[in-house]
Amino acid sequence: MISMSRRGTLEAGVSIMAVVAAFVEIPRPLVERWYSTGLYPLVQHALTPVSNLLPFAWLDVMLTAAVAAALFALIRAGRRAWRERRLAIVLATFGHLLAVAAGVYLVFLMLWGFNYRRIPMEERLILDRAAPTTDAVLQLGLEAVRQINELHGPAHAVGWVSDQRQNAPLRAAFEDVQRSLSDATPAVPGRLKRTALGPYFRWTSVDGMVNPFALEVVANPDLLPFERAFVAAHEWSHLAGYADESEASFVGWLSCIRADVPTQYSGWLFLFWQVNGEVGTEGRATLGAALGAGPRADLNAIVERIRRGQLPQLRHASWLLYDQYLKANRVEEGIRSYSAVITLLLRARFDEGWTPVRR
Repeated sequence: MISMSRRGTLEAGVSIMAVVAAFVEIPRPLVERWYSTGLYPLVQHALTPVSNLLPFAWLDVMLTAAVAAALFALIRAGRRAWRERRLAIVLATFGHLLAVAAGVYLVFLMLWGFNYRRIPMEERLILDRAAPTTDAVLQLGLEAVRQINELHGPAHAVGWVSDQRQNAPLRAAFEDVQRSLSDATPAVPGRLKRTALGPYFRWTSVDGMVNPFALEVVANPDLLPFERAFVAAHEWSHLAGYADESEASFVGWLSCIRADVPTQYSGWLFLFWQVNGEVGTEGRATLGAALGAGPRADLNAIVERIRRGQLPQLRHASWLLYDQYLKANRVEEGIRSYSAVITLLLRARFDEGWTPVRR
């Protein structure tokens, strides 16, 4: 057993380490070299294959255990404080839980979180074009329309695999894109798992996420077949250490358009959706008028999926919370970072086949 004094010292030390880790600036090249392309790939190659073997989400187990343990500690402390008439017992328990939270934060940083501090994509690539104009964004949207109009029929004729890990063209493309962007060992793709958080994903319009403590992927159970390929590529990009949402979308999209026809369709459909949210009413009308009947039906199906399950107030609160989470992890744009993928695509230099040119 640890004595009370030693426990207090340990908890204070962990808490101080967490505060230092949260606020001390570490040079990004150092994070890139020693963590994102050094330690982290070893961790990911150890954890993701194990999580892929399990049909259930480790995230569910972890959340259940954490909530149960916290409630047990608080209830026990409350009962003891009532018997002894000492509020300090409850306050001390809150202090212990805060120390545990500090320890969890340190584990989060070591297993995945330091990727937020790696060299950003803007410094990794050659950006030789000015900030995109409204017209440039619209033209990118029209190219997405042209692509999905052409790909819709062939993509639906072939269909989509249910487990994207069996999508060999996407896996190969994902590995190629990773090698073009960094010297890290390519990441192991993750299984898109169902989760007890499925209703929450439905209510808040979340498509998927990476569990940073087991490096597994959990997905919205309502995703349509033509959405799953891009969602998989996006979440795999998080597993590859691209924590920023725009960078994960950038890597995921490049992976999709190098893969087979159904996966290309999924990637271009995502890009249309992203551009459509950025061009204003007139631009949306222009894009909508150019859509073919097939892609229009698919987009309407996505809209219906989102509207059917969404709880607007919970969605708004959830995204505000996620915005603060991103900003706390040095993503200054917060949830606006999602749309920054358009800026990356329009400013970066590409060789043939949408191959980004590194510095």
